[in-house]
Amino acid sequence: MKKKTKNNSNKKYRWIINVSISTFIIAILMSVISEFLMRNLKTFLTFFVLILIVLVGIIFDTIGIAVTSADIKHFNAMASRKIKGAKYGVKLVSNAGQVSNFCNDVIGDIAGIVSGSAIAVIVLRLSTGQTDKLTFLLNIILSAVIAAITVGGKAIGKEIAISKSTDIVHKVGIILEKIENKTGIKVIK
Repeated sequence: MKKKTKNNSNKKYRWIINVSISTFIIAILMSVISEFLMRNLKTFLTFFVLILIVLVGIIFDTIGIAVTSADIKHFNAMASRKIKGAKYGVKLVSNAGQVSNFCNDVIGDIAGIVSGSAIAVIVLRLSTGQTDKLTFLLNIILSAVIAAITVGGKAIGKEIAISKSTDIVHKVGIILEKIENKTGIKVIK
C-alpha cells in the first residue's frame, strides 16, 4: 500500500517539475514571438497581435474548463465505436487535472502576462512625444480594456465550456489525433 502512495507522489512531483519547465519554455517562446512581432509591426497591427494573445488565453481557458466538465462515459462510448478523436477525448478527460492546469494556468496565465508586456510596447509607441499624464492615462485605459475583454471572454468561454464540454473535448481530440498522425508525436501519453 505504501509503494502505491509513493508512486503516486512521485508522479505528482514529476508533473510539477515538468509543468514548471514547460511553462518556462513556453513563456520564453511566447514572449520572444510577441516581442519580435510587436517591435517589427506597424502600431495598428500590434493591436491585432495583442487581441490574438488574449484570444489564445480565452480559448485555452475554455478547453481547460470543458475537459473538467466533460463526462468520460461519452468518450468511452465513442471510442468503442472508433469515432475519430474519441481516444484522445478519453485521454483528455482521464487527465483532466493536468490538462486543465496546462490550459488554464500555463497557457492562460502566460497569455495574460504576455498581453501585459504587449500593452507596454503599444503604450510606449503611442506615447512617444506625449506628456507623462497622457502616457499614464493611455496605459490605464488600454490595460483596463484588455482586462475587461479577457475576463468577459473567459466568462463567456466558461459558459460555453460547461454547456458544450463534450463537443469541445471531441474537437480538441480530433485536432490532437491529426497532430499525432501527421507528426508521430504523442501529445498525451
